[in-house]
Order: sequence, then structure tokens, then C-alpha cells
Amino acid sequence: MTRIGFLFNHDQIHQMAHSLPVAMALARVDSSVEIIIATTNDLLAREVLRLMGGAAPAGVRLVALRLRTISARSAEMVLGGMLPAAKILVYRDNLEFFRSLDLLVVTERTSLLLKTRYGLSSLRMILIDHGAGDRAIGFGKSAALFDHILAAGPKIRDRLTREAGVRPDRLTITGYPKFDIAAEKGRPIKFRDSDRPIVLYNPHVSPHLSSWYKQGRAVLNYFLASERYNLIFAPHIMMFERRMAVTIDKLSFGIPGKLHSRYAAAPNIHIDLGSTALTDMTYTNGADIYLGDVSSQVYEFLRTPRPCLFLNCHDINPDQDLNFAHWLAGPVISGAHHLDRGLAEAVDDHPTDYHPVQQQLFDHTFDLTAEPSSMRAARAIAFIARGEKPEGGSSPDRLAY
Repeated sequence: MTRIGFLFNHDQIHQMAHSLPVAMALARVDSSVEIIIATTNDLLAREVLRLMGGAAPAGVRLVALRLRTISARSAEMVLGGMLPAAKILVYRDNLEFFRSLDLLVVTERTSLLLKTRYGLSSLRMILIDHGAGDRAIGFGKSAALFDHILAAGPKIRDRLTREAGVRPDRLTITGYPKFDIAAEKGRPIKFRDSDRPIVLYNPHVSPHLSSWYKQGRAVLNYFLASERYNLIFAPHIMMFERRMAVTIDKLSFGIPGKLHSRYAAAPNIHIDLGSTALTDMTYTNGADIYLGDVSSQVYEFLRTPRPCLFLNCHDINPDQDLNFAHWLAGPVISGAHHLDRGLAEAVDDHPTDYHPVQQQLFDHTFDLTAEPSSMRAARAIAFIARGEKPEGGSSPDRLAY
């Protein structure tokens, strides 16, 4: 029997919705395979069970991977507040498990260490990436090391072939499985006696691109004084996970800091730094206006086109730069002092200037059909497991820019 592993190896739960629905669909599609869901901490294990409705379905087995050595645990104690030591060391400490698999499905690129450092060249690895954004890190050369990639749509396929050198026969477009389990649209927060427009502020964690480190508190202060808007502050779920944020695509460091209690006490501000609502589209479905920088969550927000506003705090020139294509979806401002103008423009110009562009961006990013994306991805994996070429592909390209 073919053994297919789905790995969840992170400090937080945000990658899970991108591939767990595929594992559940695969259990329905192909009873001839053994499906193993592997988690590396208790938080992830609990989230797996929550998303599965409390118990693993038939054909799915849950496995807990842990660090096995004192030295690994010590490294996590020393580095865990700044660097993901356990995330890296878990591969070395569980090589026997990974060797037992025929296929491994992952949502990030760190797992390629199994091939590049630990010599598991015969382990076939499939990538279902977490998110479908524009940042360059998503199209790095390492993607070509995967045996197959399941892409959300033509944008991802085209950039991976062009920029990462991924062979076209190693790419299959299967849509966006997260949409299959995302929360329904509706106002996510009932603000006290107020039906003001809800702005979602969703800064990314990467210090060299995020608006938080330079302008975040100024943004919160603006809404603290506002009588026109309600605010949901829902940053990337990793923003406050560690004392220091470190990025490796462009080495940079940032200190998220602490939030003053006055923000949480404000009747028009809702703060969420770690709940499941950060990962299930509760806020992107329910807010009226999106305010952000480079997070791929803007594309989830655009499932229903609405006003967007972007903060460019790093003097970036986005012209003809595909890494900032999403900035075509709304006005771009340099700091919180322009929020009055920017929010007004985002709303006033949305019907004529931005709605059509947003629809083009969304359609170029996601190839969605009547069949759920998780089922399309499951069928593709079943073909790969049998050594066959996956069916399907995409509908005609819809170039957005």
C-alpha cells in the first residue's frame, strides 16, 4: 500500500488549511493508499482534530513527530524565541518516519532539507503552497527541487516556470483548497453600538516589507481617534509569536514589541494576535476595507472585490514589479498620515477604477471550478502516487496586468 504523508511542521496553524482538506478528500477518493497526518507539536495536533470535526476519518492516521535528543531540545530553548530551531531539527530526528513514506505533501520549502541535507532523494515530495501571493520568496529556485507542485492558478504556474525553472510537467493547477473550508462571509465582529465600516489591518511579519515596524502603531493611533471606522487588527499569525522576527529571503530583523492596553480597550478596535479566525478567512470574508502591505491574504479578501489600501513604508517602486502586483488593487500610501486620503480614495474609486482590476487579479491567481479544489488536488496526488501524469490543468489564462 502506498504511504502518503501530509506534514505540518510550524509553530502556528496558518499553513494547515491549505493541505489538510486535500488529505481528507484523498481519503474519499482513493482507499488504496495509507494517509498519515504528521504534526510536530500539540497545537498543530489539536488544530488537525478541530478541522476534521473531532476525529480522523477512515483511511487517515495521525502521527506525532517530536525532537528526540537533548541537544535538539536545548537548541530550541536557546533559539526558539528568535529562530525556528525545532522546525529544522525535527527532520533529522525523524528520518526513519520520512524514509517509510512513498510521497510527502508539504506546504513550505524547509522540508526540502530531507533531500538536500539528509539524502532522501527517493522520497517524492509534493508542494501545496500556503497562500497565493506575489512575494518573490514564493518563486525561488528551490521550488524546482519538488517532484510536483499543485498550483492555485495560472499566475503561480507561470512564475514558477519562468522564475524558478520548474518544469511544466511538474506543475498541475488544482485551485485553492483553503476556500473549501473557509468561514462563511458575514460581519466577523459586532462592535459596540456601531455599524461603521470595518477596516481590516493585516500587516505581514517580514521586517523588510511589513508596515508594522515603521508605521503600525501610528495606524492603530489613527483608528483609536477615528469616529468613522471600526478596526480589526489581525496581523500575520507569526507577528507576535517570537521576540524577534527574522526573515531569510532578505536577511532582516524586526522587534514586534508589545501593544499598549489602550488599543484593546477602545470600543472601535478589535485585536486578534493568535486565534483560528486569523487563518480561516473570518476577517477577510467579513471586513469592508482591506489595509495591508504584502500579505497574500489580500487575494483571499478579493474573493469578493472590495476597497483595498496599501502601505508602502520602504520606498519600494512597484512599477512593472510582479512582486507587488496586488498593489494594483487599490491606492498606495507611504504612511499613516495619509490614511484619511487613502481610505477615501479606496472607497470612492473602487467601483470604476479598482473593482475590474481586482477581478482580473483574482481570476489570474485562482483557477476555480465547480469541483472543490481539495478534490482536484486529491485526484492529482492519486495519479502521482500511481506514477501517472495528473489529469486536468487550467482554464484559459486570464492575464491580469
